[in-house]
Amino acid sequence: MNGLIDQTAPVRPGEELDLAKVRQYLRQALPELQGDLSIAQFPSGHSNLTYLLKVGNREMVLRRPPFGSKVKTAHDMNREFRIFTALHPIYPLVPRPLAFCEDESVIGAKFYLMERIQGVILRKEMPAGVDFSPKIATALCESFIKNLAAIHGLDYKKAGLDQMGKPEGYLSRQVNGWAERYVGSQTDDIPQMDRIIAWLKEKLPVSPPATMVHNDYKYDNLILDPNDLTRIIGVLDWEMATIGDPLADLGVALGYWVEKDDPTELKASAFGPTAAEGSYNRRRLAERYAEITGRDITHIHYYVVFALFKIAVIIQQIYYRFAKGLTQDSRFGAMIEAVKLISRAAVEMIERGKI
Repeated sequence: MNGLIDQTAPVRPGEELDLAKVRQYLRQALPELQGDLSIAQFPSGHSNLTYLLKVGNREMVLRRPPFGSKVKTAHDMNREFRIFTALHPIYPLVPRPLAFCEDESVIGAKFYLMERIQGVILRKEMPAGVDFSPKIATALCESFIKNLAAIHGLDYKKAGLDQMGKPEGYLSRQVNGWAERYVGSQTDDIPQMDRIIAWLKEKLPVSPPATMVHNDYKYDNLILDPNDLTRIIGVLDWEMATIGDPLADLGVALGYWVEKDDPTELKASAFGPTAAEGSYNRRRLAERYAEITGRDITHIHYYVVFALFKIAVIIQQIYYRFAKGLTQDSRFGAMIEAVKLISRAAVEMIERGKI
């Protein structure tokens, strides 16, 4: 099953790291390392950049902000490193943090190092040879939603993270903040986005008690056991984690979740095989979450619309960097079409009145 483990590729042009400076930093930060240094890149992902560093027989992962990012607060490497440091002792699915570098002269930005968890990451294109039967798909859905409930059950105060967020007024700030981010990165006139913003501000529900929230929980941020694809062994990308409304976190998971009856163009943008035979649909996932946690999901429709809006804004921010020439990554050139697609899906959900 080793062939299914998430693979690296040569570093993309323009995103190279200075080998000599990285080597010098490692000697100071992790002096126990022995051997030659090599650097490759994990080619997936559209936000923070992720590299695999090999020193002798030791592997570790380096995370840095994207080149040309306009939203500095969305790529706080020190904050994410602190989250890892606090959570790993009580939630070992968080990779073990190794070192944080504040000196931007090393690679041109702050970065951190963490252990590599070797496993399978399910993306839009399934790895060759994966047995993803309906039975496995169903069991993974159970693992997926139970793990999200487990994150929401973490004792964040015991972990020392109670000062990380501001639970009071969380949802209102989120709606207004993401609306501002959209305006700040807007490149095209998309009427649906304006309609969504107005609806979100008008229909704001009352939030349940705050919990730890991941804020980007989806299949391609999970690492699965190569010998048992129903077992989650790692959870990645905690850059947007905070203390806030757990239903907003559930909404994000459902917003990314594409099901088999969705339009073909929406299924083409899936972040994993969520529409595979045997998979739960969005409604079933929400119901299982309610059964596990006891939380009221009466307003889950609102939270999914908000999640779709957030996803559209994230993609808009990525496209903005490309449109302004701040990144040369060719994958970003057609992303404005995804913004339009997702905004249409959100408006359709508003009109439908249910997920």
